[in-house]
Amino acid sequence: MTMRSMQRTLRVRRRIGLGAAAVLALLAVGCRQDMHNQPKFVPQRGTTFFADHRSVRPQVAGTVARGQLDEDTYFYTGTVMGANGYREERDALPFPVTMTVLRRGEERFNIYCTPCHSRVGNGVGAIVQRGYTPAANLNDDVHRAQPLSHYFYVMTHGYGAMPDYSAQIAPVDRWAIAAYIRALQLSQLASMADVPAGTTVQPLKSVAEAKGLPASFAEPWKMPMATAVHAMPPIQSEGTPAMASGYPAPPKITVPHEAMPKGNAATTKSTAAASAGTGK
Repeated sequence: MTMRSMQRTLRVRRRIGLGAAAVLALLAVGCRQDMHNQPKFVPQRGTTFFADHRSVRPQVAGTVARGQLDEDTYFYTGTVMGANGYREERDALPFPVTMTVLRRGEERFNIYCTPCHSRVGNGVGAIVQRGYTPAANLNDDVHRAQPLSHYFYVMTHGYGAMPDYSAQIAPVDRWAIAAYIRALQLSQLASMADVPAGTTVQPLKSVAEAKGLPASFAEPWKMPMATAVHAMPPIQSEGTPAMASGYPAPPKITVPHEAMPKGNAATTKSTAAASAGTGK
């Protein structure tokens, strides 16, 4: 090997060595623990930085998370604060009712409500027919007299055996369902006087025959014998075909807006007797 070739070989080796040293230097810098041991707080883990030793700090008073302002109280709760200090329901929707709203309410009602209440709202849904706890008959006198926001409140918080649907149904859709329930109630109790002039109304029996449905489609619905719920006699005021009530209508409960008069012995005794009877 000549002197020139040896010098060339040494220069190449020197360059390779410098490159390897640079790579090792970069790796050494990247392996520092600054990112691994960064000063951060892990949720639900304690810390000695704060006096209360909690890493999760309480929300600053007066702040609202993005998307959680809920400024319209009636829209999000279905209640308003009454003059007596109690929350009250209202027979009103927080927005205008249109056919789009009713169609949306019908769609959501058929998805979430019909398994228990049935498509006509008489409380004889598919799972009730198979022994589930009876659902409310939305067409009876008691539920027809309930304000619209009552249905929103029940869907939000649940009632009795009915679970709440606040996670499944958005507030705007709960109001749409409430509007459709009112339309459903009107349809089950409608009369010829409610029909606009010049409109032809076909009897339900004729509609059933035209669509090839059995004659029983136009007759009052009956509670199946296989269910644990006993059918009640048909009530004409509850409409057709959902006029067969599945169970007695629950009594309407009202909260008195006035305090009990003092010094009234008869009232005091009756109230005490009623409280003892209910176990309160």
